[in-house]
Amino acid sequence: MTVPAPLLAVRELRVQRGGFLVLDISSLTVEEGTILSLIGPNGAGKTTLLQTLACLIKPHGGELSFKGQKVTSDHGLLQYRRKLAMVFQEPLLFDTTVFQNVASGLKIRGMDHSEIENRVKQNLERFGIPHLLDRSARKISGGEAQRVALARAMAIQPEILFLDEPFASLDPPTRESLMEDLEKILRQTNTTTIFATHDRMEALRLSDRIAVMNQGRILQIGPPEEVMNQPGDEFIASFVGVETILTGRAVRKGQGTFMASIDGREVEAVGEVEIGEPVVFCIRPENVTLDVPPRRGATSARNVFPATITRIVPLGLYYKVHLDCGFPLVAYVTGHSLENLSLHEGQLVSASFKATAIHVIRKTLKP
Repeated sequence: MTVPAPLLAVRELRVQRGGFLVLDISSLTVEEGTILSLIGPNGAGKTTLLQTLACLIKPHGGELSFKGQKVTSDHGLLQYRRKLAMVFQEPLLFDTTVFQNVASGLKIRGMDHSEIENRVKQNLERFGIPHLLDRSARKISGGEAQRVALARAMAIQPEILFLDEPFASLDPPTRESLMEDLEKILRQTNTTTIFATHDRMEALRLSDRIAVMNQGRILQIGPPEEVMNQPGDEFIASFVGVETILTGRAVRKGQGTFMASIDGREVEAVGEVEIGEPVVFCIRPENVTLDVPPRRGATSARNVFPATITRIVPLGLYYKVHLDCGFPLVAYVTGHSLENLSLHEGQLVSASFKATAIHVIRKTLKP
């Protein structure tokens, strides 16, 4: 049985600027109908990769294939570019009406007036802005302008949609509303999407796969749950929201578990390592439980430590609680829990987490 080629594939893709290598992607595939998020800090290469995939930047090496066919400057480039759309952080609208903006790509493609009118109205409805039809694009809000830009992109029914941080300049309520609508539209239309963002929560919400980038390279790629809960190294762990990253050394082995010494405290984790092997423990804050008064027993967690609260930071829907257990630890609690437990800085509490809640990164032993 022949396996169909991915919709988009790249191999040994490289881009240079000023003689320096700024993008180095050994391989990347994007399956039809999926949403891939590129996440990473500023300067990681997300926008460069998007623009290279959209053929807005010419690579210095490598190849790009669409549906199994290689795309080059003299073979298939125009046909490929007509099948994609791109939306930037800034809407970049023409100084004309909303209708004319959304219709622009359709006119370039030579569609008849009735089809243009149907598609424009359909996409303005999708994004909740049919009332802006005859409004000047210069006289609408930032959130409305981004909806117009997205409607314009979707009107041409692209086979690939590139999104370059489209929510970054929007206020939180506007961003949330637009993200909810866009997620629904992408799923309904089954539009293949590559989405660059530095916000891991946006990536978690929209993606089928997440690629973590830094310094022009993809460090890890996989389903959101895998990338978030099984980061490949400390950099990835810190970027995807692992608040506690501890370095230690294995001191004892059990049946499927082992103990590692971390700042003089023994912490139990699941896994197979060698005695003396250096390890890194990654513990997500939502997997840490706090109890008052401090207690031992009466919990299924294998790791229970007396801890002192050193800092409490409000983060909207929850609070970040910094703890000193002999090693640093971070927990998330809801406002309800904070009030019920009367948590405050300087308080002695019990912090616990399961051995299965620890993601272990094995460090190479130096000879």
